[in-house]
Amino acid sequence: MAFELEALPYAIDALEPHIDKETMEIHHDRHHQAYVDNLNKAIAGTDAENASLEDILKNVSKYSAAVRNNGGGHYNHKLFWSILSPNGGGEPKGELAEAINAAFGSFAELKTQLQNAGATRFGSGWAWLIVDESGKLAVTSTPNQDNPLMDVAEVKGTPILGIDVWEHAYYLKYQNKRPAYLEAIFNVIDWDAVAANYAAAKK
Repeated sequence: MAFELEALPYAIDALEPHIDKETMEIHHDRHHQAYVDNLNKAIAGTDAENASLEDILKNVSKYSAAVRNNGGGHYNHKLFWSILSPNGGGEPKGELAEAINAAFGSFAELKTQLQNAGATRFGSGWAWLIVDESGKLAVTSTPNQDNPLMDVAEVKGTPILGIDVWEHAYYLKYQNKRPAYLEAIFNVIDWDAVAANYAAAKK
């Protein structure tokens, strides 16, 4: 079964003014599509053709660099689109909020750590909120299209929120002002979606 690019769960301009329509068109329709197309080419004729994306990434060291880069790109962007919403912003509630307070002391501290992880990631990469291997929340970052599911990751766990800090995610609107993008994106993070990811990751 070949992997496919899913449609966005909201209109292409729905995240305005925080993420502009043109960036969304280029990011989803071109960049993400390229990851999907190149992943399908990279796994053709290998045992990864019949594996889930998660299983591929958890054993990514046995595959080619193309599988690592494009499999990561597909997984990371699928998660990214799903945790953004035009009705996002605010703060998490319920069990996720309690877990954030236990791990970081406050939501404000989590936000600071995520923004710092994204701002200090040299070059291209991602900032993550994960459920680590001990079952606790943690913030980490990865280069390029790597993620914490991969067996090559320094800090392993299940991502429940990812923030893309590749320049293609923000440069048209924010140019080199990555911290401004990292502030604005909190206006469109869907904490209900993150909470659902948290509940699933704990099972």
